[in-house]
Amino acid sequence: MESFVIKVPARINILGNPSDANEGAHQTISCAINLWAQAKVEPAEKIILENQGSGNQMELESASGLEIKSDHEFRFILASLKLLLQTSEELSEKIKANSGLKISYQSEVPKQSGLGGSTLLVHIGLLALVYFYELDRKKHNLYFLAELTQRIEEQELGITCGFADRYVPLLGDIAYIDYRGKLFHQPINQEPYCAYEKLGAYVEHPPLVVAFTGLEHQSGDVHKRMRSLYLEEFKGFKGDYENAPFMVRQMKKIGDTAWKGKIALLESDWRRFGALMDENHKLVDEMMRYCGFKQGAGELNNKIIELGKGLGALGGKLTGAGGGGSVFFLSFPGEEEKLAEELRNHFEKMGLAQAQVWVPSIVRQGAVVLEK
Repeated sequence: MESFVIKVPARINILGNPSDANEGAHQTISCAINLWAQAKVEPAEKIILENQGSGNQMELESASGLEIKSDHEFRFILASLKLLLQTSEELSEKIKANSGLKISYQSEVPKQSGLGGSTLLVHIGLLALVYFYELDRKKHNLYFLAELTQRIEEQELGITCGFADRYVPLLGDIAYIDYRGKLFHQPINQEPYCAYEKLGAYVEHPPLVVAFTGLEHQSGDVHKRMRSLYLEEFKGFKGDYENAPFMVRQMKKIGDTAWKGKIALLESDWRRFGALMDENHKLVDEMMRYCGFKQGAGELNNKIIELGKGLGALGGKLTGAGGGGSVFFLSFPGEEEKLAEELRNHFEKMGLAQAQVWVPSIVRQGAVVLEK
């Protein structure tokens, strides 16, 4: 196999999150953006992993019997190798019969920024193995790889995140994603795959501005606490949302912002779309306080969202989970760069030296493999 390059985009959850992580019976609007993790994959005598960011490298004598520590630098790609070996007989056979490979990766996604950065490394590991060892693309399709990524992160790495994180970087575009039937995270093929409706051909590009505060956070820590409480309260749910436990009722309201937002998006009703973003954020902030996060979605996050609204944004919310990470705004069409520059100026005055602000583009195709 010749060398090739893999590129995987980050994601933003625009509306409806975190119903992709906590419930599974609702929906989100999510999109892939032009912020990338990438890797060069080439033949080697052994299996070699290289983090181009740190310059560190590791070699594997064997792919069998992998033990993965939670703080291991290469844990994401090691975990993808471990679980794909367990689920793919074809890979097990081909990895024994062929030489090794070298995966040299890097990412421009800020660490723990709420943009799904850890998931991208799992995607890179899976795509590298599927393409290098020329595995059956029908059996190892992108939906299957998205589902396997969820199991890798949850079961092997102890990370609780939403299904949007696992699907959007692979499939791309701006999409309306339905998670019905996925509440209990059953084994693959024992629950539905996500229903992934690409909207890019039907809607205008949303005028978005993303702001990373510079504060790192573990989104899985937030999701884990919320999902645990949700599942506990779901036991008492009798199907009546009006009289449902708080978490169940709140998640229904959050998920509803997505189907309402789809209608607004198709009509380019940006004021309505921005108002739904605000509603989504308010509901999440309330839910996080209920779950024991005293500052809700995060004191700085809430402050920055208010700042953006004061600068003219039509709406603002988290890109993923709260605590630190990133927020994003909807501006009037054509005013994205103006809002971004004003935010940069305010961040400088606030002493947020590590903050970053940019105007994203939607990546239509999702992950790409560039063969040489």
